[in-house]
Amino acid sequence: MRLKRFLSKILAASVHKKMIRWANNPLDTQQKVFQELIREGRKTKFGQDHHFDQIQNPQQFTQQVPVRDYEALRIYVDQMVDGAPDILWPGRPLYYAKTSGTTSGAKYIPITKASMPHHITNAKNALLCYIHETKKTQFVDKKMIFLQGSPVLSDKNGVKLGRLSGIAAHYVPHYLQSNRLPSLAVNCIEDWEAKVTAIVSETKNQDMGLISGIPSWVQMYFEKLNQASQTTVGQLFPNFDLFVYGGVNFEPYRQKFQTLIGRTTDSIELYPASEGFFAFQNQQNDPSLLLQLDSGIYYEFIKTAEFFDQSPTRHSLKTVEKDVDYVMIISTNAGLWAYNIGDTVAFTCLSPFKIRVTGRLKHFISAFGEHVIGKEVEQAMSLALAATGASITEFTVAPQITPEHNELPFHQWLVEFDHTPKDLEGFAQIIDANLQKQNVYYADLVQGKVLQPLKITTLSPESFNKVMKASGKLGGQNKVPRLSNDRTIAEALIRLQDK
Repeated sequence: MRLKRFLSKILAASVHKKMIRWANNPLDTQQKVFQELIREGRKTKFGQDHHFDQIQNPQQFTQQVPVRDYEALRIYVDQMVDGAPDILWPGRPLYYAKTSGTTSGAKYIPITKASMPHHITNAKNALLCYIHETKKTQFVDKKMIFLQGSPVLSDKNGVKLGRLSGIAAHYVPHYLQSNRLPSLAVNCIEDWEAKVTAIVSETKNQDMGLISGIPSWVQMYFEKLNQASQTTVGQLFPNFDLFVYGGVNFEPYRQKFQTLIGRTTDSIELYPASEGFFAFQNQQNDPSLLLQLDSGIYYEFIKTAEFFDQSPTRHSLKTVEKDVDYVMIISTNAGLWAYNIGDTVAFTCLSPFKIRVTGRLKHFISAFGEHVIGKEVEQAMSLALAATGASITEFTVAPQITPEHNELPFHQWLVEFDHTPKDLEGFAQIIDANLQKQNVYYADLVQGKVLQPLKITTLSPESFNKVMKASGKLGGQNKVPRLSNDRTIAEALIRLQDK
């Protein structure tokens, strides 16, 4: 056994022991994190404005600090970005992670000296937990690829600015540098299609052991590998043993990946974001994610069904329930306080605390009061794929409120198939039946003849890539919204079919 593989097992055992210690004492761990956050927060303008000096417990925090999203916090963020110190966290940030998607343009998410190590450590710990559980270490001696944004950073009033994945690229441990691909020159290519082509050229003759990235973009890489080599990824890389992914639900992609790889591989799901690294899969036989409670983040949860109420209850870990959709609220050592990241989660286990990501708060369809969410459409699609043997590249859903010929409105599913089902109408019926089973409001609307059953619109190859490219969101951390309450994306896809 090579030294690196031997040492990885020793390190994995140590990390696992430490993780078990805080996982078995979750409430005490979170209380300690809370106290540390409040102590540092007292030194900031935000802390002064919200009387952190009077806060002794989470109940007082809840009373004095309202839940905010980015736009509501922007009055403080703008001061911080303009160069003022001690606004949200003592001093100034190390970086700003630039993300898109707000009503007023780019978001600048602070990453501090206190928060940055957790982004790196939790990613590393996910791999070490895998090693500890499976005893598989072969991949540490093989080449590894991390499909990520460019590591080239710009300057924002003296603070480095870039995509989170590009920032993280600067923190790859020295002992992995010799294994890491792509090269720096290739990683700095901004155009995603050109970058993937260059990565294929650089990796197709390498001994790859680990491949990591957002599934939709890894899929593009695998497709180009298939085209270049005229063989499956699994044959091209016989020692490819581990796929690490995050950002979206993998289930709709699973069948396509099986075809592209040609065999099964182990996988690890991560839950990272610019705002923090929240959870990762720590057991191969359990797809749920272990919530990271010792990473400078204090968690609160609001039931999704109550979120838009006048005064919704903010739950700590002490009062959460299994199998209930919650909006996750975070306070962090990057200076985000009672911050709504927009994700919804459900607990699968309360000892230890494990979650699954169920969707985005802003990604839903409720044009008729149905409030269909991401979890529901993804499950319905997965069941239809499993029942028919079909496979897809990507899909999204939008309401069609004013169809032609005086038809009833419906949900339009826009699907780019890799393998189209023989009976498309039967495929749609499977999806619709499952969606009705999951969502009683949708069922009532269909059965009450307010909506007609969903309709599927098939898209030409590369449709989603073309639309994402046109909007400047191809590659990196960008993801196709699974569903929308408006038709912006749907109409862009349909216009493409007419060309």
